[in-house]
Amino acid sequence: MKRRTFLKTAMGTGLVLAVGESRAESETGDGVINAFVAIGTDGKVTVTVKHLEMGQGVATGLPVLVAEELEVDPAQISVAFAPADAKRYNNLLWGPSQGTGGSTATANSWEQLRLAGAAAREMLITAAAGILRVDAATLVALNGGVVHMPSGRRVGYGELVTAAAKLTPPKAPALKPASEFRLIGKTGIKRTDSRAKSDGSIQYGADIRLPGMLTALVARPPVWGARVESYDRRAALAVPGVAAVFPISSGLAVAASSFWAAAKGREALNVRWAEPAEKISTESLRRDWTALLAKAGRPAAARGDAESALGRAPQRLAATYELPYLAHAPMEPLNCVVRLTPSKCEIWTGCQFQTHDQAMAAKAAGLKPDQVEIHTLPAGGSFGRRANPASDYIVEGVEVARQANAPVRLMWTREDDIAGGYYRPMALHGFEAALDEKGMPLAWRHRIVCQSILDGGPFAAMVKDGIDPVSVEGAANLPYAIPHLAVDLHSPKVPVPVLWWRSVGSSHTAFATECFLDELAQAGAKDPLELRRTLLADQPRHLAVLELAAAKAGWGSPLPPGKGRGIAVHESFHSFVAQVVEVSIGPKGEIKVDRVVCAVDCGVAVTPDIVRAQMEGGIAFALSAALFGEITLKDGRAEQSNFHDYRCLRMNEMPVVEVHIVPSVAPPTGVGEPGVPPLAPALANAIFAATGKRVRKLPMGERVAV
Repeated sequence: MKRRTFLKTAMGTGLVLAVGESRAESETGDGVINAFVAIGTDGKVTVTVKHLEMGQGVATGLPVLVAEELEVDPAQISVAFAPADAKRYNNLLWGPSQGTGGSTATANSWEQLRLAGAAAREMLITAAAGILRVDAATLVALNGGVVHMPSGRRVGYGELVTAAAKLTPPKAPALKPASEFRLIGKTGIKRTDSRAKSDGSIQYGADIRLPGMLTALVARPPVWGARVESYDRRAALAVPGVAAVFPISSGLAVAASSFWAAAKGREALNVRWAEPAEKISTESLRRDWTALLAKAGRPAAARGDAESALGRAPQRLAATYELPYLAHAPMEPLNCVVRLTPSKCEIWTGCQFQTHDQAMAAKAAGLKPDQVEIHTLPAGGSFGRRANPASDYIVEGVEVARQANAPVRLMWTREDDIAGGYYRPMALHGFEAALDEKGMPLAWRHRIVCQSILDGGPFAAMVKDGIDPVSVEGAANLPYAIPHLAVDLHSPKVPVPVLWWRSVGSSHTAFATECFLDELAQAGAKDPLELRRTLLADQPRHLAVLELAAAKAGWGSPLPPGKGRGIAVHESFHSFVAQVVEVSIGPKGEIKVDRVVCAVDCGVAVTPDIVRAQMEGGIAFALSAALFGEITLKDGRAEQSNFHDYRCLRMNEMPVVEVHIVPSVAPPTGVGEPGVPPLAPALANAIFAATGKRVRKLPMGERVAV
């Protein structure tokens, strides 16, 4: 068997593998990658991406960091996704855990991948100096090779890797200064996955086929807290193609030769469920939570003396905002493929929390975590759904494979997920505020009622003094210079499963805070932009995006009757985003969003085209939720089940979107989520500007009262 030498570096992990065998000659043809950079003797470069690609562009943006330092064309780089291995591929912002979320992929890879590329570059230059017998100072890396500047002689990377692999990697390779970047911050870099998504060749979890594989669906309780009372196993087994029916921890599994056979078998089960006596509903929660707004909660933030200031102020205001449960509804429903043997468990899926999922799969399989191998595949969206503490769909796949004694493709239908999956929590926000004699905000009291995402799970240690930080993010750190502020929280316990949803707490706190601030502007006879300018005088990054969005939107210029502009600004995941929405209101109250102008400061924009795409996608996602998104509960059940009653934005409803990026030399921060929070409040504020009617409850629907 022919051996191929390639150089591998993994800065920040302590791992250096010098010589290896390409998978092209040994296993499957893509190179055995145990680090971040691999260079074959043919000169081809492979970059290992440790994060899940779920549409946010990490498979394009992260290799650019390596390409910049290694001096190669990103179009010539192949991408491999890292296996589950926290020792090598941990998220540096999370500690010893591999995973993707919180808009951390670029932020935690920024220096790590540049160092990996720079180390490889320096080792190749050193190897070239030995081969050419010249001073390394006379050599430069350029376009996939090393060039001797005085003579013009060039040696390709493929010719150097055998010698380079014998060298000790530099401990602190020099990174290029920003003034020499030729890729980072530049437009025109094409996404690596566009063609595969367009022609259908990209492989998701549901596309995996293994010999002897069965497809499984699970019948889960239709009411939270229900349990199986009886079911017709014989009827299910009588369906052609059904191979097995058995209980697992979450319900009843039906394993069959195809999806259709499994679906028909599940229908034939005729399950009778023993349901709990008390069944929650949206109306009962709204009633109970409204009562909580009248009571003090646990303090989350305070400055000055809000109670005293409210008591003595010449003008007071109050308002309540309500936001519903929301489903994640990714385009690719949940799925995984599992192959289980007595000593090993292999999983193929779009995996967002590799380390946690590996541990949960091991527990379900009766193995040790290092006996679980996860093949991370691209995911057709997630928005947080794949990062749940129960690892629900993965554990189900393992449990089914363990009993079926065959490889299993575990599938969720969209109805399964929307009607019985994890949700963004419902939230109520109660405000009281006071204005001084000049109409400026003097006091701000904000009370939040919202289920805790963290309490009771593996992340419970993040809850401090009863405060779930994700419930109050964007509220407890309100950036406005209001002298007296108090924020408190109620975290009622409800059996509805809740989870982070794109932009997490900021998805509801931004709506409430930015809308209520507009109410204060109106009460104090202030322009909404001018009030924000004044209150953000000591917040330069908030102010910069606010000014940029307002200028590009033409804030203050006249609009025809029936049209309005609204503005909002918010920080989430250390990125700052301001948006101006222009809306038209029809004669019957029809809402038409005409234009969204967005300004973003995310530090260095590694790939500006992807930054713009993520802002655009976040705006579309947020607009769907603002207008239509709602999970309502009745008799312990979710009333929605698919896109016919859990509506999303249609192409002809998408507004014109302009995205403007604030130039920055700060380290990059996230862009996957921060485009979401400002949209709903900017839209609500625009509707007020057009109609004089306040929107305090989401979703808004397709019409507004006129």
